[in-house]
Amino acid sequence: MTVPGESPASAKLDWAGLDLYRFFAFVFSSPSRERFATLAQPGLKNSLADLWQQLRCAGDFPDFAWFKSYQEYEATYIALFDVGVPQPPVPLFESAHDKTRPAQEIALENTWFYDALGLKWDSSCAVPDYLITQLEFLAAVHYTLENAQDSATMRSLAKLETDFLTRHMLNWIPTADKKLSGVSPCGFTRLISLLAAFLQNRRDELSKVCLPAVTATTESKRYRN
Repeated sequence: MTVPGESPASAKLDWAGLDLYRFFAFVFSSPSRERFATLAQPGLKNSLADLWQQLRCAGDFPDFAWFKSYQEYEATYIALFDVGVPQPPVPLFESAHDKTRPAQEIALENTWFYDALGLKWDSSCAVPDYLITQLEFLAAVHYTLENAQDSATMRSLAKLETDFLTRHMLNWIPTADKKLSGVSPCGFTRLISLLAAFLQNRRDELSKVCLPAVTATTESKRYRN
């Protein structure tokens, strides 16, 4: 991820022109040197503070120190999200945080949503309720919505995005945010708090153009059919 026309040392992200679904999918994906270089930019902390204000988060943006080396960044990511007994402290899967339904049911309902847009997830790379899979789906919905040509299609896509945010993303990201805040004060903690705030703000924004909400049972049937 680069910012055209600016050096890495001074880069300031243009949030208005950036798809935040894709931004958060980028920063929470498995460690890479490209991600580390992007997140280690000195100007990023100020950009994140600006986003904190734009999302109307309470108080000042909490300070944090980013990782001093790629090895520290990679090890922290693995320790927080990938490795642990019986599981990592904060797994990046919806079913790891929602214990009210079987994991298979959660995964299947995610798949129904993807099917509604004609999308298929790659079972060789991830599972349906993985954070990155969910964010990439929402990025596709957002892109399609932004390019819709008629109001009926726009309302339908806005409803699809709103329902997925409500039934899935906001079903577990706030919980993961609280868990991570209790485990580590690192940069990932700030990023997941920003993600939770963005998802809530996005749902509120979409509610202005959505049709009246339907019941959860009706919604599940609609995406299953």
